[in-house]
Amino acid sequence: MLCLRQLPRCTHNLRIRVALSRQLSAKPAQTDELGIPLKPTWSVHAFLSSYPSPKIAPETLKKLYDLSALVPPKEGTEAHAKVTKELEEMIRLVEAVKLVNTDGVKVQAGLEGEDLDRKLYGNPEEQRALHGEQGRELLKHASWTVGEDYVVESDRTRGTSAN
Repeated sequence: MLCLRQLPRCTHNLRIRVALSRQLSAKPAQTDELGIPLKPTWSVHAFLSSYPSPKIAPETLKKLYDLSALVPPKEGTEAHAKVTKELEEMIRLVEAVKLVNTDGVKVQAGLEGEDLDRKLYGNPEEQRALHGEQGRELLKHASWTVGEDYVVESDRTRGTSAN
C-alpha cells in the first residue's frame, strides 16, 4: 500500500544517530536564570526531515475518503495536493513514533493532576473510609429513599412538563 514498508529501517536509525550526534556535539543552548532554553533546541520538523517521506497514491486517498463517507477533492486540484501532503506528513510522524524504543519504559498508572489532588486533599478512598458514614446518616431524614439513594419527587414526568 505505502512505500514505507519497503524502506529499510536501519538507514533511518543511522540518520537519527548522525543527527543526534551533531546536536550533542553542538555548543549548549542559551538559557534563562531558571535553565530554560531561550530558543527551541529541536523541532518535530527537524526530526522528521531525517525520515523518508511516504507517498500516497490518489487511489488510496480516494479509498480513505470513501471509507469515511466523505467526498474527496478532485485529483489535480490544489485541495487534493494539500490533503495528500498533510496525510503523508501524518503517516511520516506515525512511522517515526513507531520506531521509538519503549523497552524498560514504565507507564504511569495515574495522571499527574490526580497525584497533585491527593497531595492537597488526601486519598479519596481514605477520606470515604473516615467520613463515608456521615453522608449516609442523612438518609434517615429523607422522606423517600431507594436503597442508599435519595428520591426527589418532581412535578414533571419524563418527556412532559407541568404547566
